[in-house]
Amino acid sequence: MFKTGLVSISFRSLTHKEIIELCKRSSLPLIEWGSDLHAPAGDTARLKEIAALQAENGISASSYGTYFRLGQNNCEELYSYVKAARILGTETLRLWCGHKNFEDLTADERRQIIGESKKAAAIAKAEGVTFCMECHNKSYTNCADGALELMGEVDSPNFAMYWQPNQYRSLEENCDYAKRISKYVKNLHVFNWEGKNRFPLGEAAEIWRKYLSFFDGSQNLLLEFMPDDSPESLAAESRSLNKILDGGPLK
Repeated sequence: MFKTGLVSISFRSLTHKEIIELCKRSSLPLIEWGSDLHAPAGDTARLKEIAALQAENGISASSYGTYFRLGQNNCEELYSYVKAARILGTETLRLWCGHKNFEDLTADERRQIIGESKKAAAIAKAEGVTFCMECHNKSYTNCADGALELMGEVDSPNFAMYWQPNQYRSLEENCDYAKRISKYVKNLHVFNWEGKNRFPLGEAAEIWRKYLSFFDGSQNLLLEFMPDDSPESLAAESRSLNKILDGGPLK
């Protein structure tokens, strides 16, 4: 069934050591490490330190969250991220696809990004890893149509998806995306937002139970950002996520 964890960029002000300690206290066994601050690809010493600290504390790396953008960055750069992911102990890397919403891309831009995506998928296959596309605005995969087109064109088990609800879209739209893309999804980012406003996860329990009904339980559920940005709130958010999974009342 689903495993739970934290996206490290939720707390950019904390050190990697503090992130691991916080997850242990909050009973979260997984961490998605961000490449921008906590686990830079070129810092081998820090990556090895993170791996050792994970082992000491019973924590695993669910994934490596990079800011590599297909269509903008050179695919040769992917090898350094793969190396970093291996040190951390994960074979799942998060990438971004393009820098425009699907509906804003020209036909030429789509072809170019699909070509780069196929190159990336070939690298992933050769390296024995999986590249997962971020599900986010300002990317090819901002909507189900874009994600499905990309997955269909690339057609590789080493090229997959993330999913998260879009806080600017309706429940029906988010459910439609989740249902249509679920078979390609490896990780979910979990939060309770409406527009720019953040709320405790427990207040969206039934909504999240609905979302999760579209997935088979093999995915990791990674808490991303707190309603108040406070590290002290992580334990409560973790409990709410576990209660959502248990199916029982939150109070």
